[in-house]
Amino acid sequence: MRASSVPQPEPAPRPRRRTVLAGAAVVAASASVLPAAGTASAARRPAKTQPHHWRTAAIGGTGFVTGILFHPAVRGLAYARTDIGGAYRWDDRRSRWTALTDHIGWDDWNLLGVEAMAVDPAHPDRLYLALGTYAQAWASPGAVLRSDDRGTTWKRSDLTVRLGANEDGRGCGERLLVDPRDSGTLWLGTRHDGLLRSTDRGATWAADTSFPAAASASGQGVTLLVAAGRTVYAGWGDGGTALYRTNTSGGWEAVPGQPSGAATKVPVRAAYDAGTRALYVSYADGPGPNNQADGSVHRLDTVTGAWTDVTPVAPGAGDAFGYGGVAVDAARPGTVVVSTNNRWGPVDTLFRSTDGGATWTSLKDTAVLDVSETPYLKWGGEPKFGWWIQAVAVDPYDSRHLLYGTGATIFGTRDLVHWAPEIRGLEESAVRQLIAPPSGARLLSGLGDIGVMRHDSLTASPSRGMASNPVFGTATGLALATLKPSYVVRTGWPSGSDSAGACSHDGGASWQPFASQPAIAPTAPGPVAVSADGATLLWSFIHWDGTKYAAHRSTDGGATWAEVTTFPKGGTPVSDPLDPRRFYVYDTDTGAVFLSTDKGATFTEGATGLPSGDVQFRIAAAPGRSGDLWLSAKDNGLLRSKDGGLTFTPVAGCQASHALGFGKAAPRKGRPGYPAIFQTGRVTATYDGVAVLRSDDAGATWVRINDDAHRWGWTGEAITGDPRVHGRVYLGTNGRGIQYADPQ
Repeated sequence: MRASSVPQPEPAPRPRRRTVLAGAAVVAASASVLPAAGTASAARRPAKTQPHHWRTAAIGGTGFVTGILFHPAVRGLAYARTDIGGAYRWDDRRSRWTALTDHIGWDDWNLLGVEAMAVDPAHPDRLYLALGTYAQAWASPGAVLRSDDRGTTWKRSDLTVRLGANEDGRGCGERLLVDPRDSGTLWLGTRHDGLLRSTDRGATWAADTSFPAAASASGQGVTLLVAAGRTVYAGWGDGGTALYRTNTSGGWEAVPGQPSGAATKVPVRAAYDAGTRALYVSYADGPGPNNQADGSVHRLDTVTGAWTDVTPVAPGAGDAFGYGGVAVDAARPGTVVVSTNNRWGPVDTLFRSTDGGATWTSLKDTAVLDVSETPYLKWGGEPKFGWWIQAVAVDPYDSRHLLYGTGATIFGTRDLVHWAPEIRGLEESAVRQLIAPPSGARLLSGLGDIGVMRHDSLTASPSRGMASNPVFGTATGLALATLKPSYVVRTGWPSGSDSAGACSHDGGASWQPFASQPAIAPTAPGPVAVSADGATLLWSFIHWDGTKYAAHRSTDGGATWAEVTTFPKGGTPVSDPLDPRRFYVYDTDTGAVFLSTDKGATFTEGATGLPSGDVQFRIAAAPGRSGDLWLSAKDNGLLRSKDGGLTFTPVAGCQASHALGFGKAAPRKGRPGYPAIFQTGRVTATYDGVAVLRSDDAGATWVRINDDAHRWGWTGEAITGDPRVHGRVYLGTNGRGIQYADPQ
């Protein structure tokens, strides 16, 4: 999901309600049982709900898989965690992942990032997750979920501390552990609040005051927890002593004789080989996944206390990198696998040893990669063995079944030579734009980090992969000419070139970069609009830091561009679906709508006094109508204009509107009805919280179309209906890819 050439994605929006850090790290137990995706909800069901069958459009990963964990006592049972897209359970019979945290709702969006996970070797059905995407003051505190049925249902305990599943160090760990001496005791390592301990299976938590390292408001804190026999080891990432262990008196102590230089490095991962009683620890000069230039691997004989440097290849000038994942083969003592990380020259690899680290073999050197099921992994060229490899796991029941996570997928092998993504069901893209064309492709999508995709089938990864010529990182704009739907334009952050805009004359099947572009385009590519007839392009510019620039207009397909001085800087342009002369833009700084009736050459002020101050306020134009505009104003509700933006009227009963789109009208006798309206919003007459809603009567009434098992955290960026199938909806999530549904 995050390649080195792609800018880091912006943080998700802040939650509407904050919880203030409340001193000591203690939580109250929650008795609620929460459903995972696909299970029945125990919550109150509103009367105005229409059941839908929800599925995830296939792409194949697209995000950073930060942890993979095989259960040591159950064949074929494994779990995976991601930085912003929740946790998953591997279904070995179906060879696919099942999402476990789709029930997380709008107000809890910060819990969709999984900081750590743990299983109980003595109780195979028990699973624990530590959730919290950001540790910043504006984010909500974390939580621990605990399950007795492998993640089908959950009990939740809210923490008073914050976790950081999408911050530096998110590939470290695991930071959560069931004590090997007592299944009722759990440990949780935090970034800024020390080590927490629970004695009631995760229901309540308190700080372990015997842990000797001093917590700080910055840094990494506890980076890993691992059991070695009956001893627990903890990695510390803030300098000084790097590794601690429990002692016989019930407290903690520094591990004696730690490797030279370990105090200046971060212990990233650790794995214990019970057969040889050896603990392997990977180190790097930073937590990763970026900004590592040095690292090592060391083996500790837990019986004698002797340390041995077993680094496969030492980083050096021209080949700088750190070490990340480490895993042992439970069936073959002395067999260990480690990964390099942030190695952008020769490309990251896995090293495997069968003699305790005395000698190593690079598995990349003999690897045969097959990405035919997920063509986007070619990134416009040949697929890489991997990058951002910090999660590595060896199947305890099959020594030749090895998995590793990357910044985009999970690769697996069954023979240590042939590798392919083992990613079915796991989708982590952050979705920015969605277009359901009236013909041709089923769906076009603009995504964070991986540009634009064209889905001809929703059940298969797009056969063309990412839109290329040029390749983009994050898409910033996607628009279709409504009267000429084969013509599509896209904009985004350049990757591998300086081209930030492109057009397609065949519905997104092939692309050509604009012949020219404004000078600001590569450093501040923003949203784009195309007139209904495809003759006029209007391109807005805004840097990722929020700096806004003048918009530009082209009437020759991008061959030349002219500045539009009357266009409010940084606004999102919208074209009229029927009249090629008309464009609209909402100036979120002033709360005014600006209109153009001369093909975007000039703009004049229309409605004023509208909500202001949030760049995510947006206009949508109803299809098949001229001047029929809808304004999603977040917690200010939904407004409508029937006069081309001169006036707006609040839609009665709608308390919040975050994303809005249109689909095919409901079938009815006589004249065609109004297009179906879809939104993520709040209409308390239908449902008390933020929900996915549909109206078939121009906003007079709404029906909820998702349920408590399908909420996906924050869903305020993109939604659209299908112009060919009434009731079908496509929903963009911030970490769970593209969700789509049909009425049951």
